[in-house]
Amino acid sequence: MENITKAKLKCPECGAVQEAQMPVDACIFFYNCEKCKTILRPKSGDCCVFCSYGDRPCPPKQIEKG
Repeated sequence: MENITKAKLKCPECGAVQEAQMPVDACIFFYNCEKCKTILRPKSGDCCVFCSYGDRPCPPKQIEKG
């Protein structure tokens, strides 16, 4: 299975959707919404902002799920 390295993040504050590149070997803990400038942080129990607000999990989680 090929890892997908782009995701669409949806801001929980303003609802803006933005496409972002995900690193293949790390988790991203902070991401600034381009529209409202809110700093996104992972929800409790999630490893990164992509797992919390993205349309797919981050590459490390994709690899983990195999």
